[in-house]
Amino acid sequence: MANSERARRIEEQIRFELATICAREVRDPRVAGVSFTAVRVARDLENAQVFFTLLQGDPAQAALALARASGFIRSQLAQRMDLRIVPRLSFVYDISIERGAHLSHLIDQAVAEDRRHAEAASEAPADSAPDSAPNTAPNPE
Repeated sequence: MANSERARRIEEQIRFELATICAREVRDPRVAGVSFTAVRVARDLENAQVFFTLLQGDPAQAALALARASGFIRSQLAQRMDLRIVPRLSFVYDISIERGAHLSHLIDQAVAEDRRHAEAASEAPADSAPDSAPNTAPNPE
């Protein structure tokens, strides 16, 4: 269990340091507005997947810029962190924020549609309501 706790601490430290390095050290404009949402390190701590989102811009271009700067970023991590081996970084665009916004929009649409149906039902005259009791007379055959 201590190993997974150590991995979690390393992931959080890498995420924090990446944000600092990209904000202060990386000069590529395609990296501007990048926010790191999560880091997942492998068991052997040799590799790390870094998940990121963008405030604006093209995610593919940002991923290319981060991949191109990964050697520099890794050397900066080595200077800032006390690790025997600094993981190789692979950057992955995190779609969870977009997916969450899309689902929230769908929920808002469904709620608005339910309200419209409820208002329409309450405004409909009572005598025009369809017969709610089905014909349940027994079949004489």
